[in-house]
Amino acid sequence: MKKLFLFAFILLSVCAGKVMAQNIQLHYDLGRALYKSLDERPWVTTTVEMFKADKWGSTYFFVDMDYTDKGVSSAYWEISRELKFWKAPVSAHVEYNGGLNYINNAFLGGATYSWNSSDFSKVFGVQVLYKYIQKNEKPHNFQLTGTWTLNFCKEKFTFSGFADFWREKHTDVDGNNHDFVFISEPQFWVNLNKFKHVNKDLNLSVGTEWELSTDFADRNGFYFIPTLAMKWSF
Repeated sequence: MKKLFLFAFILLSVCAGKVMAQNIQLHYDLGRALYKSLDERPWVTTTVEMFKADKWGSTYFFVDMDYTDKGVSSAYWEISRELKFWKAPVSAHVEYNGGLNYINNAFLGGATYSWNSSDFSKVFGVQVLYKYIQKNEKPHNFQLTGTWTLNFCKEKFTFSGFADFWREKHTDVDGNNHDFVFISEPQFWVNLNKFKHVNKDLNLSVGTEWELSTDFADRNGFYFIPTLAMKWSF
């Protein structure tokens, strides 16, 4: 529900000048049905994403909100800035991450490398970042991020995703200590307006997201959490 949207538009902005895009996603989360340890996990998550390019680079943010029958139970957001006014495929990157409850403020800085095929149907990006996690016992850390977007069958289908690996000293719900975190969220979308006889203005996609994580948040070990999802692109 994040980041994978970003890199395709970073590359498009290089070739097309000003680019702006937004989408909103609705996810029905199946984690609660798969794991007893997640019996209080919210069923529904929404994501709002925005990207805007300018002559100095681009700005991107997303906001995730989780819902229970009482309303919003948690929220998380990221905002980042790519600084790039040269032709090389490397840009300077600064970022902020933050949210409610257990999430500490994090400030990141580093470099982004981006690659695309000539028709932009294949996009790949890598970030190498310094990560400062406020109020953590060991605040000075690093993060490696990879992203990809593949459009195929005349853009009828999109396979996209990201993978994050970072160092963060933390304790899980059972009291075990961990030093590293991995999370990946591949998404598969069926883009309805790319099919014959479907109105081109119906910017609706349906699909799924798979959250694959190890020692993420207060969890111990590997978790696989799929969602059923819809996305409207503006």
